[in-house]
Amino acid sequence: MKTQIGVMGSAGGELSPEQVARAYELGRRIAERDCVVVTGACPGLPDSAAHGAHDAGGWVLGVSPAHSREEHVEVYASPLEPYDGMVFSGSGLMGREVHNIHSSDFVIFVGGRTGTLGEFAIAYDEGKLIGILRHSGGLSDDFRDIAQRAGKDTGAHIVEDDDPATLVDRCLKIYEEAAQPFLTSPALAQPDTPTARGSSA
Repeated sequence: MKTQIGVMGSAGGELSPEQVARAYELGRRIAERDCVVVTGACPGLPDSAAHGAHDAGGWVLGVSPAHSREEHVEVYASPLEPYDGMVFSGSGLMGREVHNIHSSDFVIFVGGRTGTLGEFAIAYDEGKLIGILRHSGGLSDDFRDIAQRAGKDTGAHIVEDDDPATLVDRCLKIYEEAAQPFLTSPALAQPDTPTARGSSA
């Protein structure tokens, strides 16, 4: 089974060409590493990552908040292409976030607004491996500080990088070197830096 990597980020707002391009490269690199991109099947930066993966010949899975294709398009104004598969969760936008995280072996954040913050909180609370594309706009640059200020040891491991391809490679190295699934691997709960347990810049 292929590794499933969630890409969560800004679905709307003003997005610069640079933000869109970096999200696209994130998706492309995930496909080049023979992994599946998982998104909330929304517009914006996750959609850019989905297209990057698709254009590189990769697989893309969408987790929709809707009950059906029709509701996905007409109510949530979200795309069906370029997805290879779509889960219609029927859970709404907030409920869909939980399905997004559970469907991902690990999660990479790019940009982000309040919905992305919710996804980060779920991933962090559940001890996931988390990648952050630095300087991608939105809230994701603050996620490491938010985790530190929360003062809650969940075993989550945060990796940050400015380069989309390098970030994917670093996260995969950590994930693949685990002797067992991430949530039960004590090796991955060890800190990389003295400043934040389970985080690496």
